[in-house]
Amino acid sequence: MLAVLVGACFLTHRHTPHHTASEDSLFSTIFMHVIPAPVVGAGGDHGHDEGDHSGAAATGAASDHAGDHAGEHHHAEPALHIGLPAFLGGFDGHPTKEGHQLVVYNLQIFQLAALLMILIGFSGVPTYLRTGKGDTTSKLMAGFCLWLRDDLVEPAMGKELSNRFLPFMMFIFFFIMFMNVMGLTPASVTPTASIFVTGALAFITFSTMIVGGMIAQGPLAFFKNLVPHVPLILWPLMFVIELTGLILKPAALMIRLFATMTGGHLVVLSFLALIFLFGPFAGNSMGKALAISPAWVGFSVFVMIIEAFVALVQAYIFTLLSSLFISASIHPEH
Repeated sequence: MLAVLVGACFLTHRHTPHHTASEDSLFSTIFMHVIPAPVVGAGGDHGHDEGDHSGAAATGAASDHAGDHAGEHHHAEPALHIGLPAFLGGFDGHPTKEGHQLVVYNLQIFQLAALLMILIGFSGVPTYLRTGKGDTTSKLMAGFCLWLRDDLVEPAMGKELSNRFLPFMMFIFFFIMFMNVMGLTPASVTPTASIFVTGALAFITFSTMIVGGMIAQGPLAFFKNLVPHVPLILWPLMFVIELTGLILKPAALMIRLFATMTGGHLVVLSFLALIFLFGPFAGNSMGKALAISPAWVGFSVFVMIIEAFVALVQAYIFTLLSSLFISASIHPEH
C-alpha cells in the first residue's frame, strides 16, 4: 500500500505540468496546486519549458515569456486524449487542440491508486473473518468493516436493506477515505477536492435513490409517495418542493465534500504562502527570512492534523447520509 502511494506521487510529479512563480502571482501560483492538471508525457513539462525559454533567449524575449506564463500550467501535450462529440464540449480538457478532447488528469492517478489500495488492504480480510488468522492490516480493515456494518449502515438502513447495500456502502466509504488521506501526503493530489469527482459520487447516490425507489415501489408510486397526505389543492406545490428536495440531497453531498477538502488545502497553502509574502520584509538576510517561517509552518502542521481527522469524518458523513437518503427513497414511510 505504501508502494502504491509513493508510485502515485512519483507519477504525478513526473507526468503533470509544473508551476512557475513570480512576485506578482505568488498566491495564484501556490493555489494552482489544488486545480487538476492533465497527465503529460515523460518528464512533465520540463522539456517544454527548456525549449520555450531557449528559443525566447535567442530572440531576446525570455523574460517576457516567463512573465506571461508565471503561475500557470504550461500547455504540454496530454499523454492521452480521446475525441468527444460536440454536445460534450463542456468536458474539453485540451482547448489548444481542434475539436473536443477528453484527457486524463492527475486526479485519475490517485483514484486508481485508491482502488489498488482497497484491493491490497482487504485481500486478507475474508480469510481473517473465516479463520481469525491474519496480519495487522487485515485485522484493522476487518474491524473497520464490522464497525461500518454494525454502527453505520445497519442502524441507518435496517438489517434487511443493509445486507443488500453493505458492499456498496463499504466501497463508497473506503474509496473516499483513501482518496482523502492520500491527498495529505507531499506531492499528492486530492481527487475529492475536485467538484467533478464529488459530483460523480453524488450522482451515483442519486441514481441509486431513484432506481432503487422505483424498483421497490414502482415507477408511478415512487413519485406519488414523495408527497405525504396533504389537501389536494396543496399537492402540486408539495410535489415541486419534495422533488426539489430529492435533487438537493445529493447536491449537498457533492458540495460538502468538495468544499471541506478544498477549504482545508487552501488554508494550509495560505499559511505557507505567508512565508514567501513576508520574507522580503525580513531583509536580504536568509536567517531573518527563515526566522518567521516556524510560526507559519506550525500553523500549517496544526491544520494538517485537523485535516487528517476531517478526511475520515467526511468519508463517514458521505456514507451515512447516502445510507439515509437511499433508505428513505426505498421506504418512503421513513
